[in-house]
Amino acid sequence: MTRISPIEGITSWAWAVDRVVTQSSIALDKTRRKATLTSTKKEVFMRVLALILSLFSAPVAAHEFWIEPTDYQINADTNLEANIVNGEAFAGANLSFLPQRFVNFALFLGTESARVEGRPGDLPALQQAPVGEGLNVAVYQAKNQIVSYEEWEKFQRFVDHKDFGDVLRQHEARGLPLDDFTEVYSRHAKTLIGVGHAEGSDRRVGLETEIVALTNPYTGDLSNGFRVQVYYRNNLRPDTQVEVFEKAPDSRVSIALYRTNADGIATFPVKPGHAYMVDAVVLRVPDDTLVERSGAVWETLWANLTFGVPE
Repeated sequence: MTRISPIEGITSWAWAVDRVVTQSSIALDKTRRKATLTSTKKEVFMRVLALILSLFSAPVAAHEFWIEPTDYQINADTNLEANIVNGEAFAGANLSFLPQRFVNFALFLGTESARVEGRPGDLPALQQAPVGEGLNVAVYQAKNQIVSYEEWEKFQRFVDHKDFGDVLRQHEARGLPLDDFTEVYSRHAKTLIGVGHAEGSDRRVGLETEIVALTNPYTGDLSNGFRVQVYYRNNLRPDTQVEVFEKAPDSRVSIALYRTNADGIATFPVKPGHAYMVDAVVLRVPDDTLVERSGAVWETLWANLTFGVPE
């Protein structure tokens, strides 16, 4: 059995956002004032309800955390919409826009960027104009959470699934208990959204662990597969397990495991009309400051990337 709870996030890397996109105010049409006020009351009620539900629901431990756009490709004059989702295998709970839950939430287009703005309780969490026409990359870094393990076996299943190696030996060598211990984890999610001509490329944006798409799924040649490169801090991650989730148009999901090469690159086949989620996890010993704040004995950093492939 596991229990989870939030702690304050810690970040030491710089996050640059060049401009802020703000939402324009909406004037009430006097001839429709009554209807508009009624609609506004409903909107406020739904926003408050979503906020309450979000505050009382904690993200699911040890499962995927991703950004899922309403549409992976949109017209240049259309707003971006995307949910922040916590779950597994492309099924989960949509999380509302809550600033207290994230360290950074931003959009990137080449060298340009914009901070994601919203109101607490917004669903979808991302509702904003794109930075511009081309390949927009939405990025979300969640604040740290902790998960408590009552027995070693559950943690071992997680270790085996993520192919972390002989963690038990390290655990025992550190003199740690096999029961009632905690892990702190953080989420580092990206998604690729094609706006208009959708041209452009993904790049590193400063996440501590990050998956970078080396292929543009909307304009690139996919005949030889899709390529991603996995980073931890400023280092490539060679011989690292990468989990790929493939969602078909009928919502059926298949899962495959790949490994990165010496350059931290993994290549996998993709199909038209399918959506993809790529996941890679780092396991490390938390630093003294984080141990003091969280009581955790292990730390995981989850990198995630989602994109769609055109029909």
